[in-house]
Amino acid sequence: MGVRKNFELEMNQLTEKLISMGELAEAAFSSSIEALKNQDTEQATRIIDNDEQINAIEEEIEELVVKIIASQQPVASDLRKIMSAIKITTSVERIGDFAVDIAKSTLRIGNEELVKPLQDIPAMAELVQRMIRESLQAYKTDNAELAQEISELDDKVDSLYAKIVQDLLSRMVDAPQKMDQIMQLAFVARYIERMADHVTNISEAILYSVKGKRMDLNQ
Repeated sequence: MGVRKNFELEMNQLTEKLISMGELAEAAFSSSIEALKNQDTEQATRIIDNDEQINAIEEEIEELVVKIIASQQPVASDLRKIMSAIKITTSVERIGDFAVDIAKSTLRIGNEELVKPLQDIPAMAELVQRMIRESLQAYKTDNAELAQEISELDDKVDSLYAKIVQDLLSRMVDAPQKMDQIMQLAFVARYIERMADHVTNISEAILYSVKGKRMDLNQ
């Protein structure tokens, strides 16, 4: 097998592993929101326990990257793709971590009656879940246009986050006895907002990989 053909096979493996890792992180995020809405502490515990799967794939990706660089002598454009994959892997791992953080907040809230029905947080989460799914598709297909469009959704997430925080602040005044729960919900909103930032980082990495240009989309 030629050197270039072998390189392409290993790069395809890298892409497949990263997509698999991203799908696991998105599934963990979706599950964490369901656990929060249903105050399902058993489901939240499973999310925390299953985080090792995401971490294991991250280690496999790191090992594969080292192998590719050491054995395939990639040229500049190849290195750009590899470095972008490393950056995307880091962001995906953080998304998985935030899903675990949401699960931990669910455990801290427990079965206590919620201070208000959860509407805005799930709506915000649904938007970020869409961003994650589309970013994985953009990475898989080298779709720079889709990557750019995804990053623009971050402004909508930021607006929802500001609305949620303002609402929770008012709840602190009306229901001071629920302070701990309100703080946990505020943390959850922050975790989701940070996920969107990491998806924007993924978009930046895709644009760099495809176009060779560094862009700051988190402005």
